[in-house]
Amino acid sequence: MTINITMPALSPTMEEGNLAKWMVKEGDSVAAGDVIAEIETDKATMEVESIDEGTVGKILVEEGAQNVKVNSVIAVLLEEGESADDIPSDVGADAPSEKKEKAKSEEKSAEKSEAKADEKPAPKEETKPEPKAEKAPAPKKDGNRQFASPLARRLAKENSIDISALSGSGPKGRVVKRDIEKALEEGVPQQAAPAAAQQGAKLATGMSDAQVTALYEDGTYDAVPNDGMRKTIAARLTEAKQTVPHFYLNMDCKLDNLLEARANINAQAKKDENGKPEYKLSVNDFIVKAWAIALQQIPTANATWAGESTLLHHHSDVAVAVAVPGGLFTPVVKKAEQKSLRQISEEVKDFAKRAKSKKLAPHEYQGGSTAVSNLGMFGIKHFSAVINPPHGTILAIGAGEERVVVENGEITVGNFMTVTLSCDHRSVDGALGAEVLGVFKSLIENPVMMLA
Repeated sequence: MTINITMPALSPTMEEGNLAKWMVKEGDSVAAGDVIAEIETDKATMEVESIDEGTVGKILVEEGAQNVKVNSVIAVLLEEGESADDIPSDVGADAPSEKKEKAKSEEKSAEKSEAKADEKPAPKEETKPEPKAEKAPAPKKDGNRQFASPLARRLAKENSIDISALSGSGPKGRVVKRDIEKALEEGVPQQAAPAAAQQGAKLATGMSDAQVTALYEDGTYDAVPNDGMRKTIAARLTEAKQTVPHFYLNMDCKLDNLLEARANINAQAKKDENGKPEYKLSVNDFIVKAWAIALQQIPTANATWAGESTLLHHHSDVAVAVAVPGGLFTPVVKKAEQKSLRQISEEVKDFAKRAKSKKLAPHEYQGGSTAVSNLGMFGIKHFSAVINPPHGTILAIGAGEERVVVENGEITVGNFMTVTLSCDHRSVDGALGAEVLGVFKSLIENPVMMLA
């Protein structure tokens, strides 16, 4: 009996994914555990392994297909002794495939239906069942109908391309995916923004009808479709600002002792044959460690809101914001209070490297009770970060800089940074937030205490 390979759910909230790459082709033999495909979720590209053995009989979803529903059939595996003839004709009927065989089959079916309609008189209207509604082909500029595949229609809609202006290269002039890609490369006249898009802009921005109309009629913009990551970020942060009662606490931390300690530790690192040190700690590594210890010293601040209860976490699982093209990841350093500065440094570097290629597994960027967001390397002096639910806090780090200050009645110069703690007021009150931030400041200004 043939075995259906379906789109897997790679996270608890995943509803659809993109089939980035097939690692096998039709006719290949696979064993249980072999990697057969790469699937893109909103934040990661993950390898999918076969759970059965057999021969790949049919691939129903091509590479690059987007928004493939979880549990939809993407390929069929043949067991020993089976052939392609054993594959049910209706398997994967809804799969978004661009295969020529499917396109030809659809064309033949349409031709047969039209021929039958011409041969037989139409039955009386009252006895004729209502046909299932289908999208009508786009009318061409010369009055003829333009046929297009479902994938081509979706890509055209996402990129505001007028299908009727294209010449299809598929069977009988059908517009297919490659025609849309060619149009994007060479450029075609774009459609006016549909009413639904204008209404969405109105709801998202709060602009008036006249303002929205003027925005779209101006034409001095590029409409870039939002990918899954951007949509997820938008949804989660909108939810955070609407449902989480934020409040913010600012504090300046003196960095002179920390910078000296960092320089001394890095100077002790062994060098390889090429003169490269085994490790190089960053200021951010100290920040993650200090924040993890501060939450252990004030455990009631290591809390998240859970509706009927407040969760007090035993360990400091600190998420670290990592910027990637088009968005960001927040991989979590688990039990950060138990790890050395060097371990934290190596883990964060590994996370950052894999995040940029979207190779993080869901369990690596989900969970945690708090986060650290550092924009100091971009020269930002201070900012207020948005809490990433279900976290209870997020610590925003500004740039370290030399400042003139007064200490004990004397004017001195020192290195300082401003940190801003965003708190969920449902689980962390003002006095509690101030207390844990004070402990963090003490650890940053006396880094030797991190080793105590």
